[in-house]
Amino acid sequence: MAERFGKKELFRRVGHQMQLGGTRHVTLAEGRAKGMAAIDVDTGGGLRFTVLPDRGMDISLASFKGINLVFLTPNGEAHPAFYEADGVGWLRTFNGGLLTTCGLTHLGPPCRDGTEELGLHGRHSANPASRVTDTSGWRGDRYKIELTGVVEDAAIFRDKIRLTRTISADLGGRSLSIHDRVENFGSAPAPFTILYHMNAGFPLLDAHCVFRTDAKKVEPRDDEAKKGIKNYGSFAPPTPGFKEQVFYHTMRGDRAGRTKAVLVNKKLAGGLGLCVRFNVRELPYLTQWKSSGSGEYVLGIEPCNVPCMSRADLRSKGLLPMLAPGGVRNINVEIGILEGSQELR
Repeated sequence: MAERFGKKELFRRVGHQMQLGGTRHVTLAEGRAKGMAAIDVDTGGGLRFTVLPDRGMDISLASFKGINLVFLTPNGEAHPAFYEADGVGWLRTFNGGLLTTCGLTHLGPPCRDGTEELGLHGRHSANPASRVTDTSGWRGDRYKIELTGVVEDAAIFRDKIRLTRTISADLGGRSLSIHDRVENFGSAPAPFTILYHMNAGFPLLDAHCVFRTDAKKVEPRDDEAKKGIKNYGSFAPPTPGFKEQVFYHTMRGDRAGRTKAVLVNKKLAGGLGLCVRFNVRELPYLTQWKSSGSGEYVLGIEPCNVPCMSRADLRSKGLLPMLAPGGVRNINVEIGILEGSQELR
């Protein structure tokens, strides 16, 4: 509605910006989330989501016109103080949600790499952001929602990686954009691995959904995934005892490198879809995590700059990216809503 009017005309009709959309900064007050900062975002176009500065500027809740889009784990929104670094302890504070970032110097399963013992999926989502700023405001007749925070993964005598994340959305829009600037601020080369763990859930995800990517190759992770490779893009109802299946997509881009992955539910609200757009020059792979278990019903859509393997395996295969001292990488990801049969086609 807001995009139909200019700023002057809008404020003839409303008394406060939040009638149209915007941001609200809150502190969560109970359970394992107690004391954690959160920023609720309402685009005014039906899309709402919650940014967690204390969880690496990741995104937990997300809905469109009141319809939930995401899977939340039994942990819910958990404070990073509960993070467990060893083994698969990462799962104890894994929110799920619209975005959990994995990295920044390792991801994938636990391993020993040289002298380091590395846990599941890295530390990023347990690192609070600093210098969090909300620069949302009017640019002429356009209102832009814009949140920025700086997240560092660093230790003395170890790697030193800094990620500056900006999450933005237009007033009246149905999408959000993530821009990450990653810098090695140390004096030695550092590994740089990143995976954007997006978690679609019920009611967006259901048995009649279809998942498609612009992949030139789709491979199963293991024998369990081989059983489901022919049906990787379709879904069954929640199934007791279902074992997770993981598929590796090597993405194909257009001439500019642009690519996408889409989850479509034609039977929900007249047709609803979640579209993730990125660039193969920045993120050449996508990991698909398919879990159809009872109470664990989720599709992970996970663009990444490396195959989702342990750092030791990436190193041994010659696939581990290194960021030189002072080196910078820029990554852009867009998450958008498709609505109605025409857009889904």
